[in-house]
Amino acid sequence: MRSKLFVPGSRPELFTKAFASEADAVSIDLEDAVLETRKAEARAGVADWLRQQGAQPQRKRLIVRVNAMDTPHFEADIAAVVQPGLHVINLPKPQSPDAVRAAVDLIARLERSQGLNSPAHPPIQLLLNIETPQGLRQAAALAAADPRVMGLQVGLGDLFEPLGIDRQEQSAVQQVLLAVRLAAGEAGVDAYDGAYANVANPEGYLAEAKLARRLGFAGKSCIHPSQIALANQAFRPTDEEIAHSVRVTQSALGAEQRGAGAHVVDGRMIDAPFLKRAQNIVAAAKQLGLLVD
Repeated sequence: MRSKLFVPGSRPELFTKAFASEADAVSIDLEDAVLETRKAEARAGVADWLRQQGAQPQRKRLIVRVNAMDTPHFEADIAAVVQPGLHVINLPKPQSPDAVRAAVDLIARLERSQGLNSPAHPPIQLLLNIETPQGLRQAAALAAADPRVMGLQVGLGDLFEPLGIDRQEQSAVQQVLLAVRLAAGEAGVDAYDGAYANVANPEGYLAEAKLARRLGFAGKSCIHPSQIALANQAFRPTDEEIAHSVRVTQSALGAEQRGAGAHVVDGRMIDAPFLKRAQNIVAAAKQLGLLVD
Protein backbone atom coordinates (compact mmCIF):
# COMPACT_ATOMS: atom_id res chain seq x y z
CA MET A 1 0.00 0.00 0.00
CA ARG A 2 2.30 2.75 -1.25
CA SER A 3 -0.75 5.00 -1.58
CA LYS A 4 -4.01 4.80 0.38
CA LEU A 5 -6.75 7.17 -0.78
CA PHE A 6 -9.26 8.37 1.80
CA VAL A 7 -12.85 8.84 0.65
CA PRO A 8 -15.57 10.33 2.91
CA GLY A 9 -18.12 7.71 3.87
CA SER A 10 -20.84 10.27 3.22
CA ARG A 11 -19.89 10.47 -0.48
CA PRO A 12 -20.78 7.06 -1.98
CA GLU A 13 -20.77 8.56 -5.46
CA LEU A 14 -16.97 8.79 -5.13
CA PHE A 15 -16.31 5.17 -4.11
CA THR A 16 -16.18 3.67 -7.59
CA LYS A 17 -14.12 6.59 -8.89
CA ALA A 18 -11.62 6.05 -6.07
CA PHE A 19 -11.28 2.38 -7.04
CA ALA A 20 -10.56 3.44 -10.61
CA SER A 21 -7.63 5.60 -9.44
CA GLU A 22 -3.98 4.56 -9.29
CA ALA A 23 -4.05 4.26 -5.49
CA ASP A 24 -2.95 0.90 -4.13
CA ALA A 25 -5.73 0.96 -1.54
CA VAL A 26 -8.96 2.84 -0.86
CA SER A 27 -10.01 3.76 2.66
CA ILE A 28 -13.65 4.71 3.14
CA ASP A 29 -13.82 7.00 6.15
CA LEU A 30 -16.64 6.92 8.70
CA GLU A 31 -14.68 8.95 11.27
CA ASP A 32 -13.20 12.42 10.76
CA ALA A 33 -14.56 12.97 7.25
CA VAL A 34 -18.19 12.57 8.35
CA LEU A 35 -20.14 15.09 10.42
CA GLU A 36 -21.62 13.81 13.67
CA THR A 37 -25.12 14.48 12.35
CA ARG A 38 -24.46 12.28 9.29
CA LYS A 39 -22.79 9.28 10.93
CA ALA A 40 -25.82 6.98 10.68
CA GLU A 41 -26.52 8.03 7.10
CA ALA A 42 -22.90 7.44 6.05
CA ARG A 43 -22.77 4.08 7.82
CA ALA A 44 -25.90 2.89 6.01
CA GLY A 45 -24.59 4.11 2.66
CA VAL A 46 -21.26 2.32 3.11
CA ALA A 47 -23.02 -0.89 4.17
CA ASP A 48 -25.26 -0.76 1.09
CA TRP A 49 -22.29 -0.19 -1.20
CA LEU A 50 -20.37 -3.08 0.36
CA ARG A 51 -23.37 -5.38 -0.10
CA GLN A 52 -23.58 -4.39 -3.76
CA GLN A 53 -19.91 -5.24 -4.22
CA GLY A 54 -20.37 -8.66 -2.63
CA ALA A 55 -17.33 -10.92 -2.59
CA GLN A 56 -16.11 -9.98 -6.05
CA PRO A 57 -12.31 -9.70 -6.20
CA GLN A 58 -10.94 -6.18 -5.77
CA ARG A 59 -7.81 -5.19 -7.62
CA LYS A 60 -6.79 -3.06 -4.65
CA ARG A 61 -7.14 -3.32 -0.91
CA LEU A 62 -10.43 -2.12 0.57
CA ILE A 63 -10.28 -0.47 4.01
CA VAL A 64 -12.92 1.18 6.15
CA ARG A 65 -11.94 3.55 8.95
CA VAL A 66 -14.53 3.23 11.69
CA ASN A 67 -15.14 5.52 14.64
CA ALA A 68 -13.09 4.99 17.79
CA MET A 69 -14.05 2.37 20.34
CA ASP A 70 -15.02 4.95 22.99
CA THR A 71 -17.68 6.50 20.73
CA PRO A 72 -21.33 5.45 20.45
CA HIS A 73 -20.76 4.64 16.77
CA PHE A 74 -18.10 1.94 17.02
CA GLU A 75 -20.16 -1.23 17.36
CA ALA A 76 -22.70 -0.11 14.78
CA ASP A 77 -19.87 0.72 12.37
CA ILE A 78 -18.29 -2.71 12.80
CA ALA A 79 -21.63 -4.47 12.38
CA ALA A 80 -22.24 -2.54 9.15
CA VAL A 81 -18.88 -3.09 7.47
CA VAL A 82 -17.98 -6.70 8.32
CA GLN A 83 -18.98 -8.06 4.93
CA PRO A 84 -17.41 -10.11 2.12
CA GLY A 85 -14.78 -8.17 0.22
CA LEU A 86 -13.57 -5.98 3.09
CA HIS A 87 -9.86 -6.47 3.72
CA VAL A 88 -8.96 -4.13 6.58
CA ILE A 89 -10.65 -2.13 9.33
CA ASN A 90 -8.74 1.02 10.28
CA LEU A 91 -9.12 1.51 14.05
CA PRO A 92 -8.53 5.04 15.39
CA LYS A 93 -6.99 5.77 18.79
CA PRO A 94 -6.75 2.25 20.25
CA GLN A 95 -6.29 2.65 23.99
CA SER A 96 -4.70 -0.68 24.96
CA PRO A 97 -3.83 -4.17 23.68
CA ASP A 98 -6.93 -5.45 25.49
CA ALA A 99 -9.05 -2.97 23.52
CA VAL A 100 -7.53 -4.23 20.27
CA ARG A 101 -8.33 -7.80 21.26
CA ALA A 102 -11.90 -6.79 22.13
CA ALA A 103 -12.28 -5.29 18.65
CA VAL A 104 -10.93 -8.49 17.13
CA ASP A 105 -13.40 -10.57 19.15
CA LEU A 106 -16.31 -8.47 17.89
CA ILE A 107 -15.15 -8.76 14.28
CA ALA A 108 -14.63 -12.51 14.61
CA ARG A 109 -18.12 -13.04 16.07
CA LEU A 110 -19.67 -11.14 13.18
CA GLU A 111 -17.61 -13.10 10.65
CA ARG A 112 -18.79 -16.38 12.15
CA SER A 113 -22.41 -15.25 12.16
CA GLN A 114 -22.16 -14.52 8.43
CA GLY A 115 -20.22 -17.65 7.54
CA LEU A 116 -17.12 -15.65 6.64
CA ASN A 117 -14.69 -17.78 8.65
CA SER A 118 -13.59 -19.94 5.72
CA PRO A 119 -10.58 -20.12 3.36
CA ALA A 120 -12.63 -18.24 0.77
CA HIS A 121 -12.91 -15.29 3.17
CA PRO A 122 -9.59 -14.46 4.84
CA PRO A 123 -9.96 -12.83 8.28
CA ILE A 124 -10.44 -9.08 8.19
CA GLN A 125 -7.26 -7.40 9.37
CA LEU A 126 -6.71 -4.32 11.54
CA LEU A 127 -4.69 -1.19 10.80
CA LEU A 128 -4.14 0.71 14.06
CA ASN A 129 -3.78 4.49 14.18
CA ILE A 130 -1.06 5.82 16.48
CA GLU A 131 -2.35 9.32 17.17
CA THR A 132 -2.31 9.85 20.95
CA PRO A 133 0.57 10.05 23.45
CA GLN A 134 -0.75 6.88 25.10
CA GLY A 135 -0.90 5.08 21.77
CA LEU A 136 2.63 6.15 20.90
CA ARG A 137 3.95 5.00 24.28
CA GLN A 138 2.53 1.49 23.84
CA ALA A 139 2.69 1.22 20.05
CA ALA A 140 4.68 -2.02 20.02
CA ALA A 141 2.26 -3.72 22.42
CA LEU A 142 -0.69 -2.56 20.33
CA ALA A 143 0.90 -3.91 17.16
CA ALA A 144 1.56 -7.27 18.81
CA ALA A 145 -1.88 -7.53 20.45
CA ASP A 146 -3.32 -9.92 17.85
CA PRO A 147 -2.24 -11.59 14.58
CA ARG A 148 -4.96 -9.67 12.75
CA VAL A 149 -3.01 -6.42 13.21
CA MET A 150 -1.31 -5.84 9.86
CA GLY A 151 0.18 -2.43 10.49
CA LEU A 152 0.49 0.82 12.41
CA GLN A 153 -0.47 4.16 10.88
CA VAL A 154 0.76 7.54 12.10
CA GLY A 155 -1.77 10.30 12.79
CA LEU A 156 0.33 13.42 13.31
CA GLY A 157 -2.55 15.90 13.25
CA ASP A 158 -4.41 14.22 16.10
CA LEU A 159 -1.15 13.69 18.00
CA PHE A 160 0.37 17.15 17.58
CA GLU A 161 -2.46 19.67 17.47
CA PRO A 162 -3.88 19.15 21.01
CA LEU A 163 -0.33 19.42 22.40
CA GLY A 164 0.53 22.60 20.52
CA ILE A 165 3.29 20.90 18.51
CA ASP A 166 3.92 22.49 15.11
CA ARG A 167 2.93 19.97 12.43
CA GLN A 168 5.81 21.27 10.28
CA GLU A 169 8.47 20.79 12.97
CA GLN A 170 10.67 18.23 11.27
CA SER A 171 12.47 17.09 14.40
CA ALA A 172 9.12 16.16 15.97
CA VAL A 173 7.90 14.45 12.79
CA GLN A 174 11.10 12.41 12.52
CA GLN A 175 11.00 11.29 16.15
CA VAL A 176 7.41 10.08 15.92
CA LEU A 177 7.94 8.32 12.59
CA LEU A 178 11.03 6.53 13.83
CA ALA A 179 9.33 5.48 17.09
CA VAL A 180 6.33 4.07 15.20
CA ARG A 181 8.53 2.28 12.66
CA LEU A 182 10.57 0.63 15.40
CA ALA A 183 7.39 -0.40 17.23
CA ALA A 184 5.96 -1.91 14.06
CA GLY A 185 9.27 -3.66 13.42
CA GLU A 186 9.24 -5.18 16.90
CA ALA A 187 5.82 -6.68 16.16
CA GLY A 188 6.74 -7.72 12.63
CA VAL A 189 4.15 -5.54 10.88
CA ASP A 190 4.33 -2.63 8.44
CA ALA A 191 4.23 1.06 9.27
CA TYR A 192 2.28 3.60 7.21
CA ASP A 193 2.59 7.37 7.21
CA GLY A 194 -0.58 9.39 7.66
CA ALA A 195 -2.21 12.33 5.93
CA TYR A 196 -0.66 15.59 4.76
CA ALA A 197 -3.40 18.19 4.95
CA ASN A 198 -1.93 20.92 2.71
CA VAL A 199 -3.14 19.66 -0.66
CA ALA A 200 -1.81 22.82 -2.31
CA ASN A 201 1.77 21.92 -1.32
CA PRO A 202 2.80 18.85 -3.34
CA GLU A 203 6.48 19.54 -2.64
CA GLY A 204 5.81 19.28 1.09
CA TYR A 205 3.85 16.06 0.65
CA LEU A 206 6.58 14.48 -1.46
CA ALA A 207 9.33 15.53 0.97
CA GLU A 208 7.43 14.00 3.90
CA ALA A 209 6.71 10.82 1.93
CA LYS A 210 10.39 10.45 1.03
CA LEU A 211 11.34 10.96 4.67
CA ALA A 212 8.89 8.23 5.68
CA ARG A 213 10.36 5.83 3.13
CA ARG A 214 13.90 6.53 4.34
CA LEU A 215 12.64 5.59 7.81
CA GLY A 216 11.30 2.29 6.53
CA PHE A 217 7.62 3.08 6.05
CA ALA A 218 5.64 1.14 3.45
CA GLY A 219 3.31 3.90 2.23
CA LYS A 220 1.41 7.09 2.96
CA SER A 221 -2.20 8.25 3.09
CA CYS A 222 -3.69 10.48 0.41
CA ILE A 223 -6.57 12.84 1.10
CA HIS A 224 -6.78 14.05 -2.52
CA PRO A 225 -6.26 12.21 -5.81
CA SER A 226 -3.42 14.60 -6.69
CA GLN A 227 -1.33 13.02 -3.91
CA ILE A 228 -1.57 9.46 -5.26
CA ALA A 229 1.19 9.78 -7.86
CA LEU A 230 3.44 11.46 -5.29
CA ALA A 231 3.03 8.56 -2.84
CA ASN A 232 3.56 5.96 -5.56
CA GLN A 233 6.69 7.78 -6.66
CA ALA A 234 8.12 8.13 -3.16
CA PHE A 235 7.58 4.49 -2.15
CA ARG A 236 8.74 2.93 -5.41
CA PRO A 237 12.18 1.30 -5.24
CA THR A 238 14.56 3.24 -7.47
CA ASP A 239 16.16 1.57 -10.47
CA GLU A 240 19.53 1.82 -8.71
CA GLU A 241 18.15 0.15 -5.58
CA ILE A 242 16.60 -2.65 -7.62
CA ALA A 243 19.77 -3.31 -9.61
CA HIS A 244 21.94 -3.33 -6.49
CA SER A 245 19.50 -5.59 -4.65
CA VAL A 246 19.47 -8.09 -7.52
CA ARG A 247 23.28 -8.19 -7.42
CA VAL A 248 23.18 -8.68 -3.65
CA THR A 249 20.72 -11.58 -3.81
CA GLN A 250 22.62 -13.25 -6.62
CA SER A 251 25.95 -12.77 -4.86
CA ALA A 252 24.53 -14.22 -1.66
CA LEU A 253 23.79 -17.49 -3.45
CA GLY A 254 27.40 -17.75 -4.56
CA ALA A 255 28.69 -16.79 -1.13
CA GLU A 256 26.55 -19.47 0.51
CA GLN A 257 27.87 -22.09 -1.89
CA ARG A 258 31.43 -21.01 -1.03
CA GLY A 259 30.66 -21.19 2.67
CA ALA A 260 31.27 -17.46 3.04
CA GLY A 261 29.33 -15.21 5.43
CA ALA A 262 29.92 -11.51 4.97
CA HIS A 263 31.06 -10.53 1.48
CA VAL A 264 31.33 -7.40 -0.66
CA VAL A 265 28.98 -6.20 -3.42
CA ASP A 266 29.47 -2.86 -5.20
CA GLY A 267 32.10 -1.97 -2.62
CA ARG A 268 29.72 -2.49 0.32
CA MET A 269 29.91 -5.19 2.96
CA ILE A 270 26.90 -7.51 2.84
CA ASP A 271 25.73 -9.72 5.67
CA ALA A 272 22.32 -10.97 6.86
CA PRO A 273 20.57 -7.61 7.58
CA PHE A 274 21.67 -6.14 4.23
CA LEU A 275 20.63 -9.30 2.39
CA LYS A 276 17.19 -9.17 4.02
CA ARG A 277 16.67 -5.59 2.85
CA ALA A 278 17.80 -6.50 -0.67
CA GLN A 279 15.35 -9.42 -0.74
CA ASN A 280 12.54 -7.11 0.36
CA ILE A 281 13.37 -4.62 -2.40
CA VAL A 282 13.46 -7.37 -5.02
CA ALA A 283 10.09 -8.69 -3.81
CA ALA A 284 8.57 -5.18 -3.95
CA ALA A 285 9.95 -4.62 -7.44
CA LYS A 286 8.41 -7.89 -8.64
CA GLN A 287 5.07 -7.03 -7.06
CA LEU A 288 5.06 -3.66 -8.83
CA GLY A 289 5.96 -5.25 -12.17
CA LEU A 290 9.36 -3.55 -12.24
CA LEU A 291 11.27 -6.84 -12.26
CA VAL A 292 10.53 -10.29 -13.63
CA ASP A 293 12.00 -13.60 -12.52
